[in-house]
Amino acid sequence: MKIFTSFSANGQVRVSGMKIGIVGAGAMGGLFGGMLTGAGQEVWLIDNHKDRAEKINRDGLIIETSRPPHPKEPKQETIVRIKATIDPSRVGSCDLVILSVKAYDTEEATRNSLPLTGDRTAWLTLQNGLGNIEKMAKIVGEKHVVAGVTYHGATVLEMGRIRHAGFGKTVVGEIGGRRTERIERIADTFNAAGIDTEVSSNIEGVLWGKLLINAVINPLTAIARVRNGQLLESPYLRDLMRLIVEEAMEVILQKKIRLPYKKILEKVEEQCRASSDNVSSMLQDILRKKRTEIDFINGAIVSEADKMGIRAPLNRTVCNIVKFLEESTEEILVSL
Repeated sequence: MKIFTSFSANGQVRVSGMKIGIVGAGAMGGLFGGMLTGAGQEVWLIDNHKDRAEKINRDGLIIETSRPPHPKEPKQETIVRIKATIDPSRVGSCDLVILSVKAYDTEEATRNSLPLTGDRTAWLTLQNGLGNIEKMAKIVGEKHVVAGVTYHGATVLEMGRIRHAGFGKTVVGEIGGRRTERIERIADTFNAAGIDTEVSSNIEGVLWGKLLINAVINPLTAIARVRNGQLLESPYLRDLMRLIVEEAMEVILQKKIRLPYKKILEKVEEQCRASSDNVSSMLQDILRKKRTEIDFINGAIVSEADKMGIRAPLNRTVCNIVKFLEESTEEILVSL
């Protein structure tokens, strides 16, 4: 079992760097925190669970990894020595703050983490759904906010242990599309940590592209209770995938959004394969009887459709089914 302190993953060169605060110590926050710490960055996890923060400080963060195309091979384990706290004032101002909480917690988490903000701090959202940028900007100021998406997948196995179960590209960009020194520095820092990252001048299109993928994979895996790759094994689920894409594309075309890819359904299927062993975040939430982000994914599509007078019955239906599953607090046994 490999133990990282402040050296790069290959044990050779310490990466010079940034002071990074990651707000949210769940699956994705832990994954990015672990990879950036392994590359020599000064990283703090800002947690809202005291027990988890104490365990990570005491035992380290454990990351299980299995790289495709061999997800069934024995998992590799890495212990990452990373700092965690429930008090952002202990950390002070950072060069970069990565918001890694559920979309419905964006406003509260941003406000509570204001002590991380200095004059030159960049706040980066890699969250699911729409609306996060606007909520962050109201609190920290628009000039501090940058956006991005990631196609990595991660699952919380237990407190202080996560599984890196899906690999893919991360894309970041300035809201206005300019290519700035700070966005280049963020991308360079991520790439040095093994997080394959590129800068986009069309971050709005990138965000909608990820939203569309999430709108297919998240609700269908949550409803069918399958891993991402299993969606491709059923002709019934594949048909639903196609229909959700077609319906969402009506909204995207009306809004004149320029997506970062042309073959939409192929991109969704590609992501299913790339994260085949991953348990989607929405399915994780349903299994743990937690609130999902459905309102900010398919619900956002429905909301935009309503504004334009477009019907989106399938996206509305999956919203309603997932909300029902959220409220189902116990298994129902039916006697025949």
